[in-house]
This record gives sequence, C-alpha cells and structure tokens, in this order.
Amino acid sequence: MWVPPLCGTGYHTVEINHYMMKKVILITGVSSGFGKQISRLLVRAGHIVYRTVRYDPAPGTTEHLLKMDLTNYISIRNTVSTVVQKEGRIDVLINNAGMHTGGPIETTSTTNIRLQIETNFMGMVNLTRKVLPVMRKQGGGTIINFSSIGGLIGLPYQAYYSASKFAIEGFSEALRMEVKQFNIKVIVINPGDFHTNNTLNRRKFLPRSNEDDPYRDQFLRTLAVIENDENNGWLPQFLAKKIIRIIKCKKPKQRYIIASFDQKLAVALRYILPASCFRRILENHYRIN
Repeated sequence: MWVPPLCGTGYHTVEINHYMMKKVILITGVSSGFGKQISRLLVRAGHIVYRTVRYDPAPGTTEHLLKMDLTNYISIRNTVSTVVQKEGRIDVLINNAGMHTGGPIETTSTTNIRLQIETNFMGMVNLTRKVLPVMRKQGGGTIINFSSIGGLIGLPYQAYYSASKFAIEGFSEALRMEVKQFNIKVIVINPGDFHTNNTLNRRKFLPRSNEDDPYRDQFLRTLAVIENDENNGWLPQFLAKKIIRIIKCKKPKQRYIIASFDQKLAVALRYILPASCFRRILENHYRIN
C-alpha cells in the first residue's frame, strides 16, 4: 500500500537543518510498547530525551529516566521542574502513557473507571498545562498526544477507554487553536491495533464475572476478537519510526492515523455511512448478536 510522506519536502536547507537539530524531549510511559521504542530511537537520533515511568528507576539508571505518576499532580510538577532546571527548555512533549480497561459499562468498577480517566485524560491534561508556560516563554514547541482509533470510534466493551480517548480528541482540537499564537504545534496520533503489553495489562482491570452475569457470554466473545486483533497487530517499532519522522517535520499534519488499511477505512466509513449501518459493521466484527 502506498503511504504519502509524513511531511512536505522542498524546504530550504537551513530550515531542514533547524528541524533536525537536537531537541529536549519529554516522553511519558517508556517501560514498554510505544514509549520504549520511541525513546530508544529518539536517543539514537541524538536528542536529549527525558523518559518517565511509574516505578522507581533501578540504581545506576540514566539520569534522564524519571519516576512520574500521572495520577499525582505533585509528581507531574516535579518532573517538569527537573527537566527545565537541567535543560532550560522542553521542545517536544510526547503524551504517550496510558492504560487500558475493558468490560461492560454496567459492571466495570468505579475505581477502574476513575483510574482510566485520570490516567489517560486528566494526567495528560495536568502534564500539558505544566509544560505550556515553558513552551510559551521559549517561543514555541510541539505537543504530541496519543489518542487511538478508539478515540474516533466507540468500541464495545472498551467504553471507558474510548471515552478517555474521545476526550483527548476534543482537548487537542481546542488546544491547537488556543496555542497557535505561541508557535506551539499540537499533533494527535491515532494508532490502530498493535502487538504490545496492553493486551495482557488490560486483563488486570477486567471486572469479575460469573454465570449470573448477563453480559458474560457476549463480553467473552468480543474480548476474544479484541485480543486477536491486537495480537496480530503491527509491532510498536513501526509506529516509533513514524514518530521520529514526524518530529523532524517543519509543518507536521495535525493528525496521523497509523493503522492498517482496513482500520483507516473503518474511520472513513464512520463519517460516510448512516450510523445504523456502520454500527452493524462493528457488531459483525465484534461478534455481537
């Protein structure tokens, strides 16, 4: 399949060199998956990369690996302060960290619902708000927010995950217009199905069910489809290479859907077909009776 270039070409040589210069980058959630691969390639490209994880880094780990909990405002504030104190600037913020819950809307625990929203959305919001003054004062910057195909299409038995990603979509759209005057770019990434640890991690947050659960049989059928799609998805290295190219762009697009042809087609059909027709397509895919 032909894929168009991620950014335009033909810029003046001086401008290209400027956008290939070393940047100070803060990226969240690097313990595995997208974050691990993106940060590895960014370091290889010569950038100064501050990486965050939720646990205490092992002794002797590089000083650029920081502990940060997205559900803890003080942790977020301290992380941004550390980067600014050491480097004086933050050129790129990559809001990659997140979590996946799953299960019926009715039976998912309120604890998991709050954790989903606070991690995927409120944590991203609080971190972005702390970084914005830094970027304004330095005259610009780039913010890359990770949404999902699930942020464009409501996914059955992943309602709260989709809700958190839909929120990122609206937030990013509004933010892009508000910070344009400060030369701050806002980019949204919409990954499709990728083979990462998220499939296994989601199982930690599934609601307990028994034979009396009215959703049990349907949920298990749909969950099998979800996990099969993810286990047969692309490797995170593919997306990481795309992010490196996006960061080099002088004029990046405001959205990148990084997914299979079928998933990109599904997004297009979402806005073309009558709602009832598109719903039946999803129901068929997810084996919903």
